[in-house]
Amino acid sequence: MEKSYSESYKNAGVDVTAGYRAVELMKKHVQGTYTQGVLSDIGGFGGLFAPNINGMRKPILVSGTDGVGTKLKLAFLLEKHDTVGIDCVAMCVNDIICTGAMPIFFLDYMALGKNVPEVVEKIVKGVADGCKMAGCALVGGETAEMPGFYPEDEYDLAGFCVGIVDEEKIINSEKINIGDKIIGISSSGVHSNGFSLVRKVFDVNKDNLNEYREELGKTLGEALLEPTKIYVKPVLKVLEEIDVKGISHVTGGGFYENLPRMLNENVAINIKKDSYELPALFKLIQDKGNIPERDMYNTFNMGIGMCMIVSPNDVNQTLEILQKQGETAFEIGEIVKGNKEINII
Repeated sequence: MEKSYSESYKNAGVDVTAGYRAVELMKKHVQGTYTQGVLSDIGGFGGLFAPNINGMRKPILVSGTDGVGTKLKLAFLLEKHDTVGIDCVAMCVNDIICTGAMPIFFLDYMALGKNVPEVVEKIVKGVADGCKMAGCALVGGETAEMPGFYPEDEYDLAGFCVGIVDEEKIINSEKINIGDKIIGISSSGVHSNGFSLVRKVFDVNKDNLNEYREELGKTLGEALLEPTKIYVKPVLKVLEEIDVKGISHVTGGGFYENLPRMLNENVAINIKKDSYELPALFKLIQDKGNIPERDMYNTFNMGIGMCMIVSPNDVNQTLEILQKQGETAFEIGEIVKGNKEINII
């Protein structure tokens, strides 16, 4: 590509050589995610992947897509770009694991006002780090320089992933019974949703983001930019030993929007809010913004990023598996008779 250059395009705001430089810088991070199924290298028109379907009777592909959202505004203010890629991966892979699918490959899309190769490298490094955490390969992506559409120091980031699961192991709501228990796995913070409200509550700027908060043990910016936890590997470990009846990623819409997605029409959930300690960050957001409790549970994960439904006899073993995986988990509620209601009690 050394002969690819357009002075006219550069004068219009798009420097194709910066794109080539960014690709060179990101290449080592992308190649570090390659798994056995990857058949193509960075720079082609399509990412080729040969999935391992050994032992599967009827392999089903599961796809998911999402972005980082307005959490990016904090990354811009703090000029910290190496973790938002983890958020991008997490928001996709945490969704498809709810079906029981194992993520196998990922693609990212980045649109920016000005291509600064060193910044692009940091963003893609974060994406690659997230892919490694999820055990999937980064097989492709797109970096679009769009002057006049985005400010020079801003960008948007989204992703797309594909996973695979044997049809007979797809998790649905058919086995859920009254009396089953809800296991909640702790979150790493606000994750990557609700940031329009967060930014309004704190009127975020560089000064208050850099302010140390005693109750958080870190600056506000550090707490808010903490990457979304990726739950793929611990959940897959549970699925190896436990008949999990439902899984929910607690993302945008909080408890009230996401937990009903794993239920059938005949049951509801009682969540016991005193079953775990509410993290200080959510207390700070609620107090600072004078936000009603229901709105908090309808916007944020409230310290629980992933929920699983298991039978009462499997509770202790599930908690033990998660603990061995380094996760903090709690029994936070149970299945009751109803019609997909979520009751926070």
